[in-house]
Amino acid sequence: MYFTDRGIEELARRRGEEEVTLEWLADQLRTFVDLHPDFEIPVERLATWLARLDDEEDEEDEDDDGAS
Repeated sequence: MYFTDRGIEELARRRGEEEVTLEWLADQLRTFVDLHPDFEIPVERLATWLARLDDEEDEEDEDDDGAS
């Protein structure tokens, strides 16, 4: 387990039953960056990764098609 997994585990334990919107999550990330500007780049990378999850599958499919 990575050190960072502790926070993830706590999040799952304390809030795992809640349902939230992605808009709510985006607002929380903005607030976090406002309070902790040193984390702007990692939060931006996480948000971009989450936003593009489906795109990665599409890109892999395109790469597979192009290699044939």
